[in-house]
Amino acid sequence: MPWPDKNNAVLYKPALPSRYRALAAPHGIVGAIEVEASPWLEDNQWVLDVEEKDKIMVGMVGDLEPGTADFRKNLERFHRNPLYRGIRYGNLWGRSMGAGLAKPEFIADMKALADAGLELDTANPNPTLIAEVIRLTDKVPNLRVVIDHLPQLDPPTAEPARKEYYANLHEIGKRPQIYVKISEVLKRVNGKVIEDPAFYKPRIDELFGVFGEERVIYGSDWPNSDNWAPYDKVFKIVHDYFMAKGQAIAEKYFWKNSVAAYKWVKRDANQPGA
Repeated sequence: MPWPDKNNAVLYKPALPSRYRALAAPHGIVGAIEVEASPWLEDNQWVLDVEEKDKIMVGMVGDLEPGTADFRKNLERFHRNPLYRGIRYGNLWGRSMGAGLAKPEFIADMKALADAGLELDTANPNPTLIAEVIRLTDKVPNLRVVIDHLPQLDPPTAEPARKEYYANLHEIGKRPQIYVKISEVLKRVNGKVIEDPAFYKPRIDELFGVFGEERVIYGSDWPNSDNWAPYDKVFKIVHDYFMAKGQAIAEKYFWKNSVAAYKWVKRDANQPGA
């Protein structure tokens, strides 16, 4: 498989819904969406087949490459399954959003994605990708976008790059079809993972201030999160932060906003309705 590397003892093991359920259920989590981390076409189908057997899974974000010859055919194929909620594209597998934006066929495929009612997850944000999301949604304004792992992005420190980044971030904040995952929050300092919630509060405050209670989404980043800390500790940072804002805002962050972003449909009686 292309990822994770077989030498990564933390991640190189099966990460199936049953294993996730055992970790997540004690925290009240009753549904999940898988975000694909493989460029292999048939892995889209493999994930759908796995999800079909376990109702904790309410969707997947697949991996297809817009602007390629078979994109529409493959999109139609996988979109027949209601669990297929969108695709992931960005700084992954050597792809370039900027290069794609210069190609009419790329834009046409993104329009087809939006017209199908599907969304786009970005991959591994940096300041350049943030600017490219603005350009993309200028061209395809009805495309729903979910920006992943934004807390991991370290804003530029030098001008004018810092000023440009924050201007772009606030521009995205004005676009209601763009959502942000407050995920992959933990960081290492001098090789050690910081577990103190106070360390992360200013960064989450900043993003919450830009995007507000309607546009932030929980993401576990599991199993990749195991590179930082066990699931309980990763979950606690964001759980404590959002519960402190009250039940109504916490519910938006943990599930209601994901319905708006992904249009998932409940599969089990214990899952909340849209």
